[in-house]
Amino acid sequence: MKNENIITTLFLDIGRVLLTDGWNRESRKKAAEIFKLDHNDMEDRHHLNMDILELDIISMDEYLKRVVFYKKRDFTYKKFKAFMYTQSKSFPEMIKMVVQLKKKYALKVVVVSNESRALTEYRIKKFRLYKFVDFFISSCFVHLRKPDTAIFKMALDTAQTPAKNIVYIEDQPMFTRIAEGFGIKSICHTDCKSTIAKLKSFGLVIGHNR
Repeated sequence: MKNENIITTLFLDIGRVLLTDGWNRESRKKAAEIFKLDHNDMEDRHHLNMDILELDIISMDEYLKRVVFYKKRDFTYKKFKAFMYTQSKSFPEMIKMVVQLKKKYALKVVVVSNESRALTEYRIKKFRLYKFVDFFISSCFVHLRKPDTAIFKMALDTAQTPAKNIVYIEDQPMFTRIAEGFGIKSICHTDCKSTIAKLKSFGLVIGHNR
């Protein structure tokens, strides 16, 4: 008898799952030190503009105009953005795991993330995420942002996969709980080893026959 609960789809966050965060508190603190900015002022301005940046209501240049370049600086937008992009690093073991699972189980892979358009497009190309991700439900593309439940509904509608056949890998406990409210099996990711063990409990095994 066919197992109706077999996993056919992975939902994934990007930041702190496949890659480092694109522009987090540590990166902003480092930027303030390197570019000699007032860190507290920068943080205040960032938090006032973060949501609308990730919803693609304002561009990266407009965000930087409000957060950094609201007064004359001795460095350029180009130099500052180059610094921002270099903050992104991959987690090769996680990417390798997802690629292996996709190939072995013919999984559909869907990104559900909050991120600005400039960083999302850069990271997709830089780390070749398009090679194994089937589609991106990213806040900047769909104009919805976690924890809004509508972004999860959109991911489900777009994937056309029953919730019981999905595993969601996400580092934020709040977001995993929201996904579980839809009946999606969820893993609160902390490291590759523990995530592999949890995936095994859902029937997705690395390095063995199905």
